[in-house]
Amino acid sequence: MIRVLLVDDQQLIRAGLRMLLDAEAGMEVIGEAGDGRTAVTMAAQLVPDVVVMDLRMPGVDGITATSRIMAERPATRVLVLTTFGDDDHLYPALQAGACGFLLKDAPPTELVNGIRQAAAGESPFSQEVLRRLVSRAVHARPETPPRVEGLTTREQDVLELVAEGLTNTEIADRLHIGVTTVKTHITALMAKTNSPNRVRLALVAHRS
Repeated sequence: MIRVLLVDDQQLIRAGLRMLLDAEAGMEVIGEAGDGRTAVTMAAQLVPDVVVMDLRMPGVDGITATSRIMAERPATRVLVLTTFGDDDHLYPALQAGACGFLLKDAPPTELVNGIRQAAAGESPFSQEVLRRLVSRAVHARPETPPRVEGLTTREQDVLELVAEGLTNTEIADRLHIGVTTVKTHITALMAKTNSPNRVRLALVAHRS
């Protein structure tokens, strides 16, 4: 059971998210917070697996709350869900310790899958956000692109799709293989490219 804490200053949005997530098997909303200060307190008390975090809130904002939650409980996964996909919010949220970044206009299935991915240790990003991350990193580091050697044909296929921002499920569907097989390939790719996370792996794919 994935235990989820919802953090958003709009009660209507929290109610909609709770209704969506409560209908999902293996997922439970254990609490709601309307501001960052309350979120930090509830995260310490309830010990959620995933915190779905808004960014703009009165008082303590989502970025500050994320930083405090990660300082107190690094195992907690904070997934940002916001209307603001600009760099002024994206990079500070990631620096604060957020594991992923989704936009509120994303399809409901993307949020549900994103929570499952976050709970599983992955880093879910909206495709638009992932493309911007990679693009900024590529243009910021003009040195000679790294060579990626020793990959199997299937690993090369998976690497290209990771670079496109596809999820594990989408990659599995595209290549007609199982999700577990995709995870195995991604683990191997991270080891072979010395990439600590999915974003870095996508960056390596683009730069090579």
